Amino acid sequence: MDEGSSMISIDKLCYNSRLRYVNAGEKFAFAVITLVICVMSRSIAVASIILFVMGILTVWKGGVPLFRYLYYISVPLTFLLLSTLAIFLHIQEVPMDLFAVPLGKWYLTTSYHSVTYGMQLIMTALGSVSCLYFLSFTTPMPDILEVFRLMHCPSLLIELMLLIYRYIFVLLKTASAITTSQNCRLGNRDYRTSLKSFGMLGSALMIHSVLRSGKLYDAMEARCYDGTIHVLSQYHPPKKKNASMIILFDTALLVFALWRKFGI
Repeated sequence: MDEGSSMISIDKLCYNSRLRYVNAGEKFAFAVITLVICVMSRSIAVASIILFVMGILTVWKGGVPLFRYLYYISVPLTFLLLSTLAIFLHIQEVPMDLFAVPLGKWYLTTSYHSVTYGMQLIMTALGSVSCLYFLSFTTPMPDILEVFRLMHCPSLLIELMLLIYRYIFVLLKTASAITTSQNCRLGNRDYRTSLKSFGMLGSALMIHSVLRSGKLYDAMEARCYDGTIHVLSQYHPPKKKNASMIILFDTALLVFALWRKFGI
């Protein structure tokens, strides 16, 4: 699955989620507060709890297919495993306490501290990603932008986010059409032609995006654009039950994180 189809798939999943019509502010607050606790605690136990709870909510309550969710989790997991190899493994003259493989005068070695630290980084990152996945898979982008508007974020920032989000899909569709055309003409038959085709793809997308942005601005001016993009949004009132469960869970998680970190 390429990046373009992944973006479109995530957009479809959030619109089909069973949690779509839950108040966006509740989901946003739950995801952000839990993410902050996960990052600040740097605890394997806390991150494991967050990863499990967010996965259950996203798959069981939200209706995201299990194997689709596992696929999306495996993407950052693969990157994390590759990026933490430098933390797990060391090449030095003195062997460390966990294991050591002799390589002449040197050792391929590691220690319990290195493995623990690497696992903390991996689990903290996965727990944080699961919070973002929960929000992304259950909340459409217009609802998230509405939360930003209620938080009195600058309107210019919200409009830029909306236009960038919209143009991601426009450019992905254009790039897919150009790539299909290049493949039909054997534009990727070897490494040399692939590089040439990739350069032509980039230049075509650049020209297309500039032209589309000019046409978009002309269309907005023709419709009496006053500096603000007005988007219709549905209001879903918050529920006391959901708010109480969020407060209870995050409070318990914070207490557990403080106990793990400081023993209080």
